[in-house]
Amino acid sequence: MLNGKAWLPVYAQMPLVAVSGHGSWLVDDTGQEWLDAYGGHAVASTGHCHPRVVEAIQRQAATLIFYSTAVPHHLREELAERIAAQCPGDLSKVFFCNSGAEANENALGLARKTTGRRQIVSVAGGWHGRTAACLAVTDGAKYEEGALRAGLPLSIKVPFNDAAAMEQLVDDSTAAVIVEPVQGLTGARDCSKEFLEAARRACTRTGAVLIFDEVQCGVGRSGTFTAAEAFGVTPDIITMAKGLASGFPIGAMVATSGLTSGLKIGDLGSTFGGGPVACAAALATIDVIEAEDLLANVRVVSDQLRTGAARLGVTEVRGRGLLLGLQMSRPAAEVQRALFGEKVLVGTASDPATIRLLPPLSFSAAEADLLLGAMQRVLA
Repeated sequence: MLNGKAWLPVYAQMPLVAVSGHGSWLVDDTGQEWLDAYGGHAVASTGHCHPRVVEAIQRQAATLIFYSTAVPHHLREELAERIAAQCPGDLSKVFFCNSGAEANENALGLARKTTGRRQIVSVAGGWHGRTAACLAVTDGAKYEEGALRAGLPLSIKVPFNDAAAMEQLVDDSTAAVIVEPVQGLTGARDCSKEFLEAARRACTRTGAVLIFDEVQCGVGRSGTFTAAEAFGVTPDIITMAKGLASGFPIGAMVATSGLTSGLKIGDLGSTFGGGPVACAAALATIDVIEAEDLLANVRVVSDQLRTGAARLGVTEVRGRGLLLGLQMSRPAAEVQRALFGEKVLVGTASDPATIRLLPPLSFSAAEADLLLGAMQRVLA
């Protein structure tokens, strides 16, 4: 392993040095291949180095690497149209930024600006990012402490999947409700449709803004382009990032025309948001998702993994699509380490008994069998 002294040691490291990748596989510095069921934390949506994405990045980089939004660019406008066309209802206005946290920051800011209110309601177990406003709505003492140090009010936390509490706690002082339809950090806990419907009713009744944080569970990972479509509940804002450009940094906030009708020049901004290379990578990603029918693949392989995990004695399988949480009967960290020995990468969660699977949307049936086989050996 590398031992650089200048790089801050603030990340837990998996036991390999990656030098290249293809599809669902990483190649380390010794030439060994690792099956990647973690996907760079749900980022490698079309697999590592998909030729169509690589070609789009190379072509655009050779033409114009970057100019800010001070200058219009056709790829930025085309990507906004493509994303809006994939979103339900009147989610038709797109703002580009650099990350999921920045998308959530802008969503919360837009909700407060539009409603004139300050209070946010979020969900116990939710994770929304490490910027100040996002820390204030993320669950966990160490995150809330960061928000308090910045002087921001903490959100009201609704118990997970408690529809009655959602209806009760959202009132005329609420600017927004922010919720992950499938929670990531807790171990792929999927909200019930009834819970999301309660959030929709409460926001409609009080004039609050409903935000779906789809940074991890969106862009096809739930088996539909947006998780909102999978659940049949339409929010006022969707945020997305991670897999949107197959690993090239980009984030997006998609809002209704009603919410954005009062915005003026200068109300939102992001220097690098919607840069030409990022937009080229995202457009190629959407093209691959459509051309290779990856949404159908997500649904089929998800069912295969669920059925296979149940046969292995996994206590419970949570989540949607290819964001799955496998509840173990022993510490997940032990299972993860054992799978490293099989040259398989998986994630863990804040729940110490949960293994998290976030493979590329292109993860094949054969690769799912390889993962299940490795798990069988580890759990035997």
